[in-house]
Amino acid sequence: MTIRLLRRPEVEQLVGLSRSTIYNRLEKGTFPKPVPLGGRLVAWVESDIQAWIQERIEAAGRA
Repeated sequence: MTIRLLRRPEVEQLVGLSRSTIYNRLEKGTFPKPVPLGGRLVAWVESDIQAWIQERIEAAGRA
């Protein structure tokens, strides 16, 4: 199994949220936490983002 890490611009594109909204939801604990890569560099695990998207779809009654 290959683990893919996504940088913020790709996460924004996948979920359709702005940077500020993503970080606001991170603070509230309603968005997957990124993985620190060193310094200020972070990335998100793709499977975490896909699971979050699936949860939103299910919550909307579309799955």
